[in-house]
Amino acid sequence: MGPVSISQTAPLAFLKGHGTENDFVIVPDPDNTIDLPPRAVAALCDRRSGIGGDGVLHVVRSAAHPEAQDMAAEAEWFMDYRNADGSIAEMCGNGLRVFVRYLQRAGHTAAGDLAVATRGGVKKVHLAKGASAQGSARPEHPGDGDITVHMGRAVLPEDSATVTVGGRAWPARNVNMGNPHAVAFVDDLAHAGNLFAEPRVSPSSVYPDGVNVEFVVARGPRHVAMRVHERGSGETRSCGTGACAVAVAAARRDGADPSVTGAPVTYTVDLPGGRLVITERPDGGIEMTGPAVIVAEGHIDPAWLGAASA
Repeated sequence: MGPVSISQTAPLAFLKGHGTENDFVIVPDPDNTIDLPPRAVAALCDRRSGIGGDGVLHVVRSAAHPEAQDMAAEAEWFMDYRNADGSIAEMCGNGLRVFVRYLQRAGHTAAGDLAVATRGGVKKVHLAKGASAQGSARPEHPGDGDITVHMGRAVLPEDSATVTVGGRAWPARNVNMGNPHAVAFVDDLAHAGNLFAEPRVSPSSVYPDGVNVEFVVARGPRHVAMRVHERGSGETRSCGTGACAVAVAAARRDGADPSVTGAPVTYTVDLPGGRLVITERPDGGIEMTGPAVIVAEGHIDPAWLGAASA
């Protein structure tokens, strides 16, 4: 039996969580019984008339979702991620940490290593011992809620692009982390403007499916700060894949390439919502470490959601 119409279901359980203030509505649905059309997702993510979030984490067992069945042998759970406008996204690094925090809270996983299926492939995650299910900073939880996600390898396409905001333009480094990024190094993060509107990236042929745009400034040795416009969501407080793309672009700009030197490179990346630590290994693998917090849970009125998504 496939997913059913929202209007045919009982009240839907949801949770609200965030990773460095990149926030998400979590919809547990292990057997993939709930249809979440784009309008329903957009209604849930609306910050005035809905719950509010940068996206929706639809929690489904891999074996129950047609897009993840071929990954079920490697990963029990599939992160069916949607942008705030309802569009599909390949991956979301902050979302993945929050997704795993939910699995921990629900008793589906404990501290240690696990694998999660995403549209960007199977991702390995490590949940440190001592980290609380709430990601709290209490002394009895020295892990402070940090979760490490193995984000895979960055791909650096040769196609170049230019990012333009107002009267300023910058060359952008093309980095793919399972989703596309254009990384621009600027003198001042204010030069990115308000980021309500999507920055212009040209030529459009470099990113035919749209792109996440990062603006980056230096803060110190192997320490940068960034702002980001996420496609389908606008400016967000944090972007995990974007922080990884920024760290890789910064390393190359600084002349560091672990695949050449054989030594890992770690960058601290400050975002409006908090701090992430990104390490690139000599084998090309990238690890992202940061917090994840569940802040609320409740039920969604299916009549409201059905009407909002009609």
